[in-house]
Amino acid sequence: MGYSAPPPSSPASAFGEERLEFPDNRRLIDLCGQYDRNLAHIETKLGVQIVRRGNVLAVMGDSGPRQQAAELLRDLYQKLDPTFGLELGAIDAGIRLGSGEAPVADGPQMEMFRGGKFELRTRRKPVEPRTEAQKAYVANLFSHQLAFGIGPAGTGKTYLAVAAAVTHFIAGDVDKIILSRPAVEAGERLGFLPGDMKDKVDPYMQPLYDALNDFLPGREVQKLIEDKKIEIAPLAFMRGRTLSNAFVVLDEAQNATALQMKMFLTRLGEGSRMVVTGDRSQVDLPRGVTSGLTEAERILSDIKAVSFNYFTSKDVVRHPLVAKIIEAYEAHDA
Repeated sequence: MGYSAPPPSSPASAFGEERLEFPDNRRLIDLCGQYDRNLAHIETKLGVQIVRRGNVLAVMGDSGPRQQAAELLRDLYQKLDPTFGLELGAIDAGIRLGSGEAPVADGPQMEMFRGGKFELRTRRKPVEPRTEAQKAYVANLFSHQLAFGIGPAGTGKTYLAVAAAVTHFIAGDVDKIILSRPAVEAGERLGFLPGDMKDKVDPYMQPLYDALNDFLPGREVQKLIEDKKIEIAPLAFMRGRTLSNAFVVLDEAQNATALQMKMFLTRLGEGSRMVVTGDRSQVDLPRGVTSGLTEAERILSDIKAVSFNYFTSKDVVRHPLVAKIIEAYEAHDA
């Protein structure tokens, strides 16, 4: 698999055109997308024109955008998974990375990524960190027993943590997966919801179910839950337990109180790993109650065995509008 382009001195380049040749036609079809929608998306985003001629893509436009589009197409072609195709979110993330907007993370934890891509392998699909901050985060999920992921919505904190949990479970590194969240209301009242306790709590846990179903077949998820190999429960249910040989994820940790956070962190048992994710800008605790995430960050920051990973709006991999919304709120708060 590869591509070829004319030398810079060719007439095509002089007239603002760069030609890319892709030998795998099926892979090229996935790159272009249905009715060439992926190419149209790149054209709109970068202000270029892309013409397909057989297995060659001709990129036309001003020098800067043209080169960026060509490099983006090369990169997407190499990373593309034919089984799952190419999402527009991956294109947007590639554009942000190519524009130099992504934050740079470095250090020993990045060595495992140099010279190739790193993937989390799940039953349904491979998951690849898209930004440098995400790569550093995933590296720490494997190198540290306790890792924190802190940043705004849409940066992949919980998604990558659950993917790592499934990867560890499939590999036999842990015996079970435990996913938890504080059941804190954001305006609504738990008691007003219909049904028994499980019915009342499940809506708060739904994002965790959604992530699991992305990585494991639905029937397998249900069977593993029935066999207690996967547990999804509110944070309050963790009290009094020792969590051994498990991969444990606490999501929305900004809504844990200081006492709840201490209780949770001290559940760590032999052979287990813990990941704590949260967004300090979305605390739903009553006024005057200290967030356990903020306190843990302050108290544990000097412990080398604990990793803290930070994300910004530039790491958002949802709809590109989400990044702009977060930036606007950050600017307003500042």
